[in-house]
Amino acid sequence: MKKWIVIILVSSLCGVSSSFLFSKFNKNEDFSGIENFKNVARNVNYNSTGYSPVDFVKAGEKATPCVVFIKTKSEVQRQSGWGWFFDFDPFGSIGEVASSGSGVIISKDGYIVTNNHVIKGAKTIEVVLNKNRRTYKANLIGSHPSSDLALLKIDAENLPFIQFANSEELKIGEWVVAVGNPFNLTSTVTAGIVSAKGRNINIVNEQFPIESFIQTDAAINPGNSGGALVDLNGNLVGINTAIASKTGSYVGYGFAIPSKIVAKIIKDLKEFSTVQRAFSGISVQDIEGDLANKFKDQSTGVYVTSVSESCPDAKKYIEKADIILKINGHIIDNKSIYDEQLAYYRPGDKVIFTILRDGKESEKTIQLVNENGETNVYKRVVLSSEILGADFEPITKIEKDLYKVNSGIKIIMVKSGRIAQMGFSEGYIITSVNQKKDKTPEELISILENSNGRTILEVISPEGQKSVNQFYFY
Repeated sequence: MKKWIVIILVSSLCGVSSSFLFSKFNKNEDFSGIENFKNVARNVNYNSTGYSPVDFVKAGEKATPCVVFIKTKSEVQRQSGWGWFFDFDPFGSIGEVASSGSGVIISKDGYIVTNNHVIKGAKTIEVVLNKNRRTYKANLIGSHPSSDLALLKIDAENLPFIQFANSEELKIGEWVVAVGNPFNLTSTVTAGIVSAKGRNINIVNEQFPIESFIQTDAAINPGNSGGALVDLNGNLVGINTAIASKTGSYVGYGFAIPSKIVAKIIKDLKEFSTVQRAFSGISVQDIEGDLANKFKDQSTGVYVTSVSESCPDAKKYIEKADIILKINGHIIDNKSIYDEQLAYYRPGDKVIFTILRDGKESEKTIQLVNENGETNVYKRVVLSSEILGADFEPITKIEKDLYKVNSGIKIIMVKSGRIAQMGFSEGYIITSVNQKKDKTPEELISILENSNGRTILEVISPEGQKSVNQFYFY
């Protein structure tokens, strides 16, 4: 009993002593509540490190009114029970499919940028404003499948529009905000950081794709496509385009087209109704695998695999096995960055290539060319057919060299009609009909509009695969 009394007395004395000492050393502090403690800790943390909390409110408030909801309707061929018998089922019916996405207002008079895949094949396009929920019919000014961008126009005035930032100045680790309409939920804002730049994920199935994406962990889901990726000031740094996912929903990886590429593409579409793509005539690949072992000390640059006759300056100054280190002073880390840098220029521009050959660096000035190997602005010759439901143009010199053909007609726009029913989309090249080579769009349109019975087409897919297709028309 005495033992327990001693223990209690000692414990009490220690408690009183501790309280006395604590009050002496902390008589100017007030920790009366846990919230006060949290606030003091938070203030000490920010003030002692110079850190301030990230504010996404400004970005959200500025960008959200500039992002629109896009609704499209397109026609598809429904298969009948006889679909297995013919490549083209004449008994299939036409069905209507609705889809949606996002877009970004880039001018007060109603120009809107979105992804090409959002409006691809659309019969009608409607735009719903976030500000007042008004719905407008949109006209397609132009599209560029190789960059997955499209330009729309609505008849409206005094619209809120987004300001462009320079995506080249965007830093890895920088905060960004994604604004869009995922799962038909309008005006959704998510935040994350820039995870990487210059990403190539091989989703653009075109002959000359431009893939140099900004990677972000800001949540991007179906419906976000065509929406805005903005910095903390609410200025555009990218157009949200894709996610890496096995489920179709966000799992941590989102990708956006850099705003500097967007600005160049949109400017061309407004001015020329087509993109003035500049080509160097130089094919390159990343330095990896065996090449990385061969060039052990080379951490940047791309390896030249071939040089085309289409660009005289490149043929004159560049050789196979050269390493391209810079374009106009900009370091080339990989093929994606190489393609991105060329995308900023137009045919006729003179660009300085810094190359490495036999261990020595040198600079070569190369005048870039258009798709026909010329230095002037490229002018498209496009013909449309309502019966076929598509637009057509002759293939370019670069495409002829690439696929080793003398002629061909490219499908550049598909609406509703015979071409869609045949299963062809933008980017397909028709090289012959019934073993007759196509030399002009007029010839191709005339033959296909008047076809009856069996029709055989030789085509090249957007991925470059050649095939022979048989159809029956009645």
